[in-house]
Amino acid sequence: MSANPATKAPAGRPGLGAQLLRRKPINQMVEEAGNGEGGAPLRRSFGVFQLTMISVGATLGTGILVILGESVPLAGPAIWISFVIAGFAALLSAVSYAEMAGLVPVAGSSYSYSYATMGEGMAWICGWCLVLEYAVSVAAVAVGAGQYVNETLNIFGLALPDAFALAPSEGGAVNLSAVVIVVLAMLLLVRGARESAWINTAIVAVKVGILVFFCAVAFTAFNAGNFEPLLPMGAAGVSAAASTVFFSYIGFDAASTAGEEARNPKKDLPRAIMLSMLIVTSIYVLVAVAAVGARPWGWFDGTEAALVQILEETTHQPWIALVFAVGAVLAIASIVLTVLYGQTRILLSMSRDGMVPGIFGRVSRRTGTPVAGTLIVGTAVALTAGFVPLGALADATSIGTLFAFALVNVAVIYLRRNRPDLKRNFRVPLYPATPILGTLMCAYLMANLGADTWLTFGAWMLVGAAIYFGYGRRHSKVAALSEQDYRELSAGATDLDTDPATAKAEL
Repeated sequence: MSANPATKAPAGRPGLGAQLLRRKPINQMVEEAGNGEGGAPLRRSFGVFQLTMISVGATLGTGILVILGESVPLAGPAIWISFVIAGFAALLSAVSYAEMAGLVPVAGSSYSYSYATMGEGMAWICGWCLVLEYAVSVAAVAVGAGQYVNETLNIFGLALPDAFALAPSEGGAVNLSAVVIVVLAMLLLVRGARESAWINTAIVAVKVGILVFFCAVAFTAFNAGNFEPLLPMGAAGVSAAASTVFFSYIGFDAASTAGEEARNPKKDLPRAIMLSMLIVTSIYVLVAVAAVGARPWGWFDGTEAALVQILEETTHQPWIALVFAVGAVLAIASIVLTVLYGQTRILLSMSRDGMVPGIFGRVSRRTGTPVAGTLIVGTAVALTAGFVPLGALADATSIGTLFAFALVNVAVIYLRRNRPDLKRNFRVPLYPATPILGTLMCAYLMANLGADTWLTFGAWMLVGAAIYFGYGRRHSKVAALSEQDYRELSAGATDLDTDPATAKAEL
């Protein structure tokens, strides 16, 4: 019996199963690197310092400045252990990111790594998870910044009315502060990546300074008795908090989205990722210990902008709390800036593959940035930040992040087995134990997230499947390759030791 013609794949394209498994050749990625829709180039202007600052800027501060009030009640005084567990899980994935970033120095981060190793189906799932991770985390962090704006106003006896300070589900109309912060970051990114990077570097310096200052003040009120009992909610509480605060570590992979704007990505990206993880984890644990030492763990329940309140209650000097609150707003703004940057670059890479509309890949010749994509993403994120509360956003971000991290660990294993010939500037230590353990840790933390979060994730995946079958499957450029062209590209030798800026000329 002949097949129904309506169910056949388009002429020249593989069937559904073959398309989902079709991998994008690494040498094709290198050839396309740096170009947006229409051939306009991204500008290579980042060294290892700027890349490290992008990673630190996207990471440092989120969990400490924003979600202590939600995570400490879960773990009690052992919240610092939760940060260590989450940091260890992130580190296992970070070393895998470092190896893949050196091998595939392109803008798509783990989406591109999955496409090169596991095929179009898993690449789409990973890319859709990254949209959840980046866009929703920007909204969540912006909501947290709104809390610090209110704390700053409270010092002067002022406050935003609830209608403009809370999401509708919390009794307000719109979180205006969160919307404004996202819009300002969007406009700065439109101007240019280099200018945004230098502003981010300056803000990172402020961020580190205010956190060190907080520790210095908090340790003057340190009470060791606050750590007894260490595990009032048991090991399950520590695990639950670790799953929540993993949200605080998502930024390190932002550096990998700058692969096409780095001057020497094969060497600088791995260095930046590892340096940022060391800096961020050390500061998180130090601040968590200082905060719980200064106040009993029950005090944090329902507390917003906890660090500012600790400073004000410890010093009784409103100006100190004012300086910290203003610094915290700037610190959180740098996270919004760098993570929003990463989101636009991932969508640019997906657009280049035909997975999402070409408008996300149009690069302005004047600014060297994807202006239209930045405006679209920024507007969508601003609306989310204005109308959705923090808790729901943080958990949704964590599950998307963990899934993407697990895929990167699997990608390392795949390429070690199937492309051992590739020159690796950074190699995952203790292979294969490290990527296997990284995958298992991500699965463990995902399992500790609530049923509501899993339902949200499932709904998000269904929406993603509808978009893929409605648009991506028909517009995929890898699927459009003839079988002969695909085999030639897949078999073609690529010297990944060559600088990406010149590799395209050699192919």
